Amino acid sequence: MNPGWSPAHERAATLPFDGQAASARLEARQTAKERRPSDNTTAASPLLRFLYWIYERRLLNQLKQRPMPRHVGIILDGNRRHARKRGLSDPYEIYQRGAEKLDHILDWCANLRIPAVTLWVFSTENLKRSQAEVTGILSAIEAKVAGLAHDPFVLRRHIRVRAIGRLDILPESVVAAIRAAEAATAQNNSMALTIAVAYGGREEITDAVRALLKTEAQQGAALSEAIERITPEAIARHLYAADLPDPDLIIRTSGEIRLSGFLLWQSVHSEFYFTDVLWPALRKVDFLRAIRAYQARNRRFGR
Repeated sequence: MNPGWSPAHERAATLPFDGQAASARLEARQTAKERRPSDNTTAASPLLRFLYWIYERRLLNQLKQRPMPRHVGIILDGNRRHARKRGLSDPYEIYQRGAEKLDHILDWCANLRIPAVTLWVFSTENLKRSQAEVTGILSAIEAKVAGLAHDPFVLRRHIRVRAIGRLDILPESVVAAIRAAEAATAQNNSMALTIAVAYGGREEITDAVRALLKTEAQQGAALSEAIERITPEAIARHLYAADLPDPDLIIRTSGEIRLSGFLLWQSVHSEFYFTDVLWPALRKVDFLRAIRAYQARNRRFGR
């Protein structure tokens, strides 16, 4: 029984219902809504909630018949615009709203059996923002990551948590929360949640090359020998999360159509999906539509 069921839903269910036509109308409505700000908190009529429930179930049935991405990357964009539309000004509250969306993403990925998800929550360039905003972002990240170490859903679903990026430039309390979550979930192996914080794609590649050259030097290789050993495969082995598969799908919210440095090395064969929906307002149906778009692509990998 759907928790949102009501007598109004029951009355609606007794009427003649053309599921295909209704889904098509709802699809058109959803496309139109993506062109304007979306608000999860907006009260919907019982009939509209019922139609979305039908639409979600139909979409889920379609998706489960085709292969899922092994790894989904998400660029979380639109926190500030979402906050301005709602009159929020406190930096912590702004980004805490976005941090709450992580629970939904984990639930959706777990139900679809997507084994890896990477979220870009804070870039190295974000450090250029005001001190108040940076503090708000990092405080929201710290609180959320600290909670993951004891989150019943994370433990029940055997989700492994880890962070990538230049963690050495983060405050000690943030790093401590990250290490605690990593330690608490280290043995989990059903899903990998990777949090990209103080992360930049150029920095990752730079750090990988440095790590490779350092390894060669420690092994006594001459400079000329080390240069010869710099190959795509060798660099890939020194990326922050070298054991993860490359992302099959990268989603960016808020309408911006660019990667901004997210997983530059790993995204060479990724499919991209851009939505106008702001990150804190992302709904399950928006996520499912991204997966559907991925499944509709003909992936040739250069062949």
